[in-house]
Amino acid sequence: MNILALEPYYGGSHKAFIDGWSAVSRHSWTVFKLAPYKWKWRMRHSAITFADKVTQCVAEGQKWDLVFCSDMLNLAEFLGLVPQAVQKLPAVVYFHENQLTYPVRFESERDYQFAMTNMTTALAAKSVWFNSAFHRDTFLEALEAFLGKMPDCQPINAIERIRGKALVYPQGVNDVGKRSGRKDGPLRILWAARWEHDKNPEDFFEALKALKAGGVDFRVSVIGEQFRQVPEVFKWAQRYFAEHIDRWGYQESRAEYEKALKEADVFVSTAGHEFFGISAVEAGLAGAYPVLPKRLAYPEIIGLDEEEGTEEFFYDGSVTALTDRLTVLAKRVEKGRLWGEDTGRIVRLMGRYEWDNLGGVLDQAIAKT
Repeated sequence: MNILALEPYYGGSHKAFIDGWSAVSRHSWTVFKLAPYKWKWRMRHSAITFADKVTQCVAEGQKWDLVFCSDMLNLAEFLGLVPQAVQKLPAVVYFHENQLTYPVRFESERDYQFAMTNMTTALAAKSVWFNSAFHRDTFLEALEAFLGKMPDCQPINAIERIRGKALVYPQGVNDVGKRSGRKDGPLRILWAARWEHDKNPEDFFEALKALKAGGVDFRVSVIGEQFRQVPEVFKWAQRYFAEHIDRWGYQESRAEYEKALKEADVFVSTAGHEFFGISAVEAGLAGAYPVLPKRLAYPEIIGLDEEEGTEEFFYDGSVTALTDRLTVLAKRVEKGRLWGEDTGRIVRLMGRYEWDNLGGVLDQAIAKT
């Protein structure tokens, strides 16, 4: 199968998905992509930009069997601008995120036109893929509430039309390699997320503050992508926990990021928003013990309802519960018994997300579209 892939925002999880899948796929891929810059403008213009490129390729004799795009593309607009040969192709859209439930500090900041673009893209596609069932369900619930606010002509039937062709296929990850023997020292804690308010860094640092006050020894690495506006709590935390810090800030290379994963004893999330949780999967694949809030997509990706014994990887989302859990794990590390007898359990669980295992599943799924 010859696949035409269109990625308006070739960065982060979008880049990792296209690169990871196409590298192991049995299908042939033509990938048109735009740099990850000014995402709002990418959503506005990418349909026109890609349509011009595709029209030129069709005139030169190029042909495809299917169109694959991410949620950043206005698919309906794109299909209206390309030759009929491309319009007739089945199209699959992959939702990494959506602009209706993506977090904003204040709801007045949300541009609902982008939410409408997400909806019309889903309607125009033959199949709509989400990276988690949590993502699918919250999007459709929010869409119903959103459309209900329209003064008239509410296209409520759009919800069931999208639901009827919605499927869940997780994000794949690359092999991070095996960790070597653990270095001596106290519990090593890793927090790896975007440095933004929706990841609840305040809760994480409150838990560390309680550990410190309780005399629990630990090391910490706080890494992740940063933007122009970074929550003030990070400046305070860098000073307050200075004597405990191993790594701080964005890791400039994939190799350094993977080293951070493999150095960690535990991976902590305090996220209030997460459509999937790539860093949690990668940390688990690297052998880090997950400490995750029992919400969002985390129970789904860990297999809480499917795999025995996974309950221990979750806490109730409160600072108190997180502090208590880390205190227990710190004592386990002191005794050399963080994992007990089965040290490779989380690595096996997360192995299903490796591209070598997931790529064939996606190949088969798209061939049936």
